[in-house]
Formats: sequence, C-alpha cells, structure tokens
Amino acid sequence: MLALEGVSKSFGAVAALRDVRLELRAGEAHALVGENGAGKSTLVKILAGAHAPDSGTITLDGRPLVLSNPADARAAGIAVIYQEPTLFADLSVAENIFMGRQPLRALRRIDAGEMRRRAAELFARLGVHLDPDRPARGLSIADQQLVEIAKALSFDARVLIMDEPTAALSGVEVERLFSVARSLRDAGAAVLFISHRFDEVFALCQRITVMRDGRWVSTDAAADLTVEEVVRRMVGREVSTLFPKEEAEIGPARLEVRGLTRQGAFADVSFTVHSGEIVALAGLVGAGRSEVIRAVFGVDRYDAGEVLVDGKRLRKGSAAAAIAAGLALVPEDRRQQGLVMELSVERNATLPRRWSLAALGLLFGGAERRSAREWAQRLQVKAARMADPVATLSGGNQQKVVLAKWLATAPRVLIVDEPTRGIDVGTKAEVHRLLSSLAKEGVAVLMVSSELPEVLGMADRVLVMHEGRLAADIPRTTADEESVMLAATGQAAR
Repeated sequence: MLALEGVSKSFGAVAALRDVRLELRAGEAHALVGENGAGKSTLVKILAGAHAPDSGTITLDGRPLVLSNPADARAAGIAVIYQEPTLFADLSVAENIFMGRQPLRALRRIDAGEMRRRAAELFARLGVHLDPDRPARGLSIADQQLVEIAKALSFDARVLIMDEPTAALSGVEVERLFSVARSLRDAGAAVLFISHRFDEVFALCQRITVMRDGRWVSTDAAADLTVEEVVRRMVGREVSTLFPKEEAEIGPARLEVRGLTRQGAFADVSFTVHSGEIVALAGLVGAGRSEVIRAVFGVDRYDAGEVLVDGKRLRKGSAAAAIAAGLALVPEDRRQQGLVMELSVERNATLPRRWSLAALGLLFGGAERRSAREWAQRLQVKAARMADPVATLSGGNQQKVVLAKWLATAPRVLIVDEPTRGIDVGTKAEVHRLLSSLAKEGVAVLMVSSELPEVLGMADRVLVMHEGRLAADIPRTTADEESVMLAATGQAAR
C-alpha cells in the first residue's frame, strides 16, 4: 500500500536518514524498531507531511506521492498517533479531535452537538469513558494519548502510524488499543507500530524493520526473529543485563511521608525511603502515584500529613524548599513539566542550579557549557550541538537531559516518574545502571513505573497503590507479578 525507497533527510550537517526503505502492506501490522536517535521519528514526520525528504520516493498504491504538509498526508489517508500528545489545553476534548474539521450547520456555524456525538462514538469504539466537553488541560498522559488515538481514528485512515502509543498506558488500556489496531488491520488498513516494548511488537506485528544510525538494517517476519536478535541488530552490539541491580547498604531514613492526604486524589499515604534503597511506587494508571510524588516534591499542595527529609519537616507546597533539602523530581511528562522546549540543551541541563554556576550574580556561558557537556557525556546524550533547542532531540535524549539536570544537583533523594518511558533497550540498561549506582552511593531513589519487569528488576521494595491508597508494601524477596497485580487491582489486603 505505502512504500518508501532511498529516502534520505539531513538537518544541517546531521544526517537523520540515509537511504531508508520501508514497505507497508494492507491488512498487516509492521513494527519499526531502533535505538533513540536511529531516525524513527524523522521517518514518521516525513510520512506525516511535517518534513520533506531530501531524496528518495514515496508511493501509495503504486503511484508517486508528494507530502508537502500534514493536510496532504491526511488527504492520502495517513494518520499518526505521536509519542508525545499535542493537544490544545484550553479547548475541549471534542474540539481537539475535530480541530479544523468541525461539523457545520447552516451559515457555516459549528454544530457542537454533532461534534460531541461523534467524539462520544469514537470513545465508545475505544471502550473508554471520557467526557467530550472536558477541557484537555489537566488530562493525564494516558487520557491525552487516548484523545490522540480518537483523533486518528476519526480520519478513517488507510495507513495508521503509531509512534510509542502505549508508553503511558496500563495493561488494560494497551490491550484495548491493540483490539482497535487489530480491527483496523483486519479491515485492510496498514499499521506501522513503533515501540521499545518487544512483547507488544511480537504480539501485534507480522513483520519487523530494524533501523540503526539513520539507516535501514533489516526487514523480516516476526515469526523468524527473537528478541535477542532484534536487540543485536538495533544496537550493533550485545546488551548487558537490562536490570543491573547492585546490592547497596541500606542506611537511615532519608524520605519519610506520613499520612499524606489530598481530597479526591489520595488518602493517608505513609512510607519511608532509606539511604541506598530503591523503592518502586507501582499501580494502575490513575491510582494516584504521580499525584503523590508531585505533592511530596511541593508541586501540588496537600490537605493533611507531612513530609520529612533527613528528619526535618519539609515546607508544604514549596518545590524550592524541596530542592534546597536535596530532593530532585524527574516528571512523567518531560515536554510539559521537565523541559523548556525552546531553550538550548545546555540551558535546560543547568536550569536548577544556575545560581551555583554564577559569579557575582552573573552567569557565564563557559561555565554553563562545561557543566552541561560533562553530564551530556556521562549520559551519552546524542545532540548535534549543545546550543541547539532541546526540542530537536529525540524523545529518549530529551529524557536524558531531564535526568542530567537533576543529577547535577547531587540530590539526596531522587524521585523518578516513568524514568524509561519512550527509551530504547540499550539506554534503558544505562538508566537502570545509573539508578543502581546512585543507590550504592547512598541516594534514596523513589521510582514510579508502569512496567512490571522494571519494578521487579530494580526495586528493593514495591509500594502498590490502588484508588489513591497504599494497598501493599512488598519486599524484593517476595515481590512477583501476581502479588503486585493483585494489590494494584484491589484484590489483596494491605
């Protein structure tokens, strides 16, 4: 149905794609895998009409296709669900879905009732309950992603491109999405699926294309491949243990949370994280995990309870006080909460400690560049220039910049919310190794994760939340998928 041949794209001196080929067939789900920076997102943007290739051809049903802008892609029946949701925060969910395509009444007036009805039909098709009139502002990442999926489905697309659509979804939501993708595939659509989760790739896709460093490496039937072989082709090397958890000496309590309550979000949450310990906060999407850590860090206020760092009570609702006490927070939504997308890589990497780099109140570019370069090298951030806007980086490299800016503050307590969301398998191992080494150095690590293998592989203890309350505190020695899921679904007593 859709084919690319010899496609290349450069941004200045950086070659993002070099002689790439890809073939999507009707009635088939096709996986595109590769490390962060391999060129997957650039390829998606070319198919979406956001970028024009420097060379090569695109054909649809055997006929040449020119995609000058996103409207051309939509007209050709190509719909894209991006890794990062891009919604208008002050518009309703229904308005976001039908932006630029609103149903009209007489005299070209927008038919709001018809728009709401169509949005409700799309959500019913997805099996979700979202109010079409609700403003997009304040939606969770999972709900934002579902709005993006509904938007793509509203085009009746012949080619559906899914760029990391499940990164922030729970297991139930993933299976719901897959049932929709399978129905579209079986109806004759071509599905391009991009993911770092190999269980999803092998569950959904019939063929797998591997990219590395902007080049096509291979295309094979999924049935003829193993996870190990795909990883070797992606990284061009053997990847060491994905969860390199080192034994660390558990020290005194660093972070104490006592009876934390916020009406409508969570209630009576109490836990302790010790020096040298990695504690995972698990649970289904919507259980209140992110809300708890935002309250702990002072981003959101809470109604009752207290937070102590090294035995000293933390001022409520003050992120500045949390940072001064040695806390660092890597948020779930890196684009909206972790980075200033228009600023440079080096400026983002030094934002939390610019005063410590200044002399007599003046910040000199040399000090900022040296500090940013040091951490960029330690975390292997792939950037053409440190002065480039952080928006030009791939999703995984943006996540590394968020980690770098907080690790440079030498935190006593590191709070990470979905630290490996949208990160390739090689980088995941490096992030896990980094968390383990920080714990060994005495840092207390509180990790929110929706990936059970990550929780079980890295945590010394697993705290499980269910509907805003702590449902279980499970030590590493007895934690397994069954016990965590039982607690997360409210089936196990605390």
